[in-house]
Amino acid sequence: MWAAIRELGRSGVAGLVERTCGHARRFAEQVAELPGCEVLNEVVLNQVLFRFADDEETSRMLAAVQAGGEAWMSGTTWDGRAAIRLSVSNWRTTEADVDRTVEAFARARRVVSDSKSDT
Repeated sequence: MWAAIRELGRSGVAGLVERTCGHARRFAEQVAELPGCEVLNEVVLNQVLFRFADDEETSRMLAAVQAGGEAWMSGTTWDGRAAIRLSVSNWRTTEADVDRTVEAFARARRVVSDSKSDT
């Protein structure tokens, strides 16, 4: 932290925090539009907690996005159910990165939906 403050200064650190929080809000707004997706937290910092229709679908969506390599986020449990936790913490993250991550979830959603209709 000392090195970041020393390099960026107070306004630089404030800008970094604002950007990462803004990217998290952007991600939450966009991912919430995917069918069956529920954002579980009010996004006030840099983290988004969300899930899909059920635990199996949430786990499959997370695994598909992780396997695709577009972005990495972790699985967790919230209120006894599977959820996904995304933290925006890299200073190099851009709006385009956020949009690509949402698109990765949209692609995964199509794959998961198609596999459900095959059964």
